[in-house]
Amino acid sequence: MDCLFGSKMLDYEVTVFTANRPFAATFNNVFIKLVGTSGESERKWLLSLRGASAFAKGAVASFTVSCPTSVGKLVLIELDKQPLVVFPEDAWFPAKVEVKSPEGVTYNFPIYRWITDCKVHHFREGTALKGFEDNHHLGRYSREKEIKQRQKDYCWDVYADGIPHCIKADDLLSLPPEVRFSFSRQTEFLFNAGTGLAELQLKGLADNKMGWTNLDDISRVFCCKQTEISDYVQEHWKEDAFFGYQFLNGLNPMLIRRCDVLPDNFPVTDAMVFPDCRCCLVEEMRKGNIFLCDYKQLDGVKTNIINGKKQYLVAPLVLLHKTPDDKLMPIAIQLKQKPAEDNPIFLPSDSEYDWLLAKIFVRSADFSEHQLNIHLLRTHLLAEVFAVSLLRNIPMVHPLYKLLIPYTRYTMQINFLARKTLISEEGVFTKFTSSGGEGMSTFLKRSLFSVTYSSLCMPEDIAERGLEDMPNFYYRDDGLRLWDIINRFVRGVLSYYYKNDLEVQQDSELQNWILDIFEHGFLSHPCPGIPQKLATVDELIKFVTMVIFTGSAQHAAVNSGQYDYGGWMPNMATSLQLPPPTKKGEATEESMLKTLPDVNITVQGMATLWLLSQQSSDFVPLGQHPEDHFSEETPREMIKKFQKELEALSAAIKERNKDLKVPYTYMDPEEIENSVAI
Repeated sequence: MDCLFGSKMLDYEVTVFTANRPFAATFNNVFIKLVGTSGESERKWLLSLRGASAFAKGAVASFTVSCPTSVGKLVLIELDKQPLVVFPEDAWFPAKVEVKSPEGVTYNFPIYRWITDCKVHHFREGTALKGFEDNHHLGRYSREKEIKQRQKDYCWDVYADGIPHCIKADDLLSLPPEVRFSFSRQTEFLFNAGTGLAELQLKGLADNKMGWTNLDDISRVFCCKQTEISDYVQEHWKEDAFFGYQFLNGLNPMLIRRCDVLPDNFPVTDAMVFPDCRCCLVEEMRKGNIFLCDYKQLDGVKTNIINGKKQYLVAPLVLLHKTPDDKLMPIAIQLKQKPAEDNPIFLPSDSEYDWLLAKIFVRSADFSEHQLNIHLLRTHLLAEVFAVSLLRNIPMVHPLYKLLIPYTRYTMQINFLARKTLISEEGVFTKFTSSGGEGMSTFLKRSLFSVTYSSLCMPEDIAERGLEDMPNFYYRDDGLRLWDIINRFVRGVLSYYYKNDLEVQQDSELQNWILDIFEHGFLSHPCPGIPQKLATVDELIKFVTMVIFTGSAQHAAVNSGQYDYGGWMPNMATSLQLPPPTKKGEATEESMLKTLPDVNITVQGMATLWLLSQQSSDFVPLGQHPEDHFSEETPREMIKKFQKELEALSAAIKERNKDLKVPYTYMDPEEIENSVAI
């Protein structure tokens, strides 16, 4: 009645931000409704003199929504778009909406998702709320509706028995649009994948099933694409010091541990390793100078048949000695787990090719251990579980969603592509590695059951492996500093939202998230220490730190150097095609070359490692939050502080690397992607 007699309307200033990304624009009509604690506006058509350009890529457009009375404190907005007769329904990617009330309060509504249909979509005001704090009935309703829809969009699937579950998707287009690659990332990835062999000038060799007859031929192929480190690898791969160095700062720094007592199945004697009697094993172990790498999980894994030939994979034990000049030197290698007359312990004092061949078998075993367990399982597959569970259980308004969503970017699509192109029946890994096929499945199951919570948490892992004092261990040095920086950031944000342990315990969404991870990531197997529920703020902080570290820093450490260390094939053979030696004194250069993989296996491996080491043009470095999910000033300031600490660490790492023959760059924050995205 007041409106009929001209009572003054209250104006809400609405600003719509369309994301600055390809195809984000819409030609459809856009409508909005404001919903508050005291009422709601009419559904308003956002009509602009700018026409469709108001919702162009990167556009910022303002509108006025008038109401006869105040709607109170804004709780949510409703957005929908309707196609015109001329233009078909299209997809729109709004970044956020800001609403300034007549009282002068600005409300922020983060969106950052594709709207592809004509349905009404609810978006909450950006102040983070845990479920038990969400007191408004419309807020609770929208929260429940969002989770129900997400659990339809993000379904669990079983790719293979005994490994972590994944998102259900028949093809790329069945992935929810907001988790797919950007147009630029998709274009680059497909181009790189399709041209890898050509880019490396290897196309004519992809079908060559001949063996190598000399190292110079491998060198000529390798010359087509080199890096500073790959050059170093080619020059030094035969050296014992470099062989030892790679257990610390190469692709797999996760296996080495201090050895206090020799395993019963590794009967090394003082006479073997210290023939000059200057040292003894017991004394060197007591001093903390003896280290062991045991590949026992590879024991008995069925190997592949490639080019019609059986391939070979061993489960070696490697003993290493830290010398007085702080080098880590291999002193004994046993290629199979069970001691026997036909399983000799190889020593540096053996003939050149006996010792070199033993090291080649170790490095090839390390390739399978690294790719399947350390890289695929412990970063890619677990990161996907963390992401799918987040999206199934945690609504956008929850502080955990706001904190973790940047660290899930592209993970589902890259894993979908890995399942399709790398580990599928026709995948490169399946066809061209010794552990591909049936053996891969066996080894992944074993690896999952060997996971412990402490092995995923870097400070505990380093301590358990007795490596706190190991010199020249840059993976540890950089990783521990990164863990501390991430942990301080996570502690700051989560302590701001969770004031006591009871709030953690009564957060049902949080508890559903952690239980989903336990059931679908660890298959409800009682892996030591893996939590099924969270009881304290400290437990929550530790777990979230692990989640961010795993998908960013740890993935970078075991992914980014793949071509650096594997491009020169003899250093990291993807497969070997002669059985391991059973006697000493028989290995020659010719038998070593015959053991190495054929030409086509070599070049397929090179092309794949090159692809997996490429950095995309839309790379987002660790700590960057391109999407503005937090509205409160405190967490926004914490993000800035986090970024400054990462910048300082990056500068320190660069300064340290100036003095290193082999710079360790993989955990430089500037080189770490925020998420598992390649």
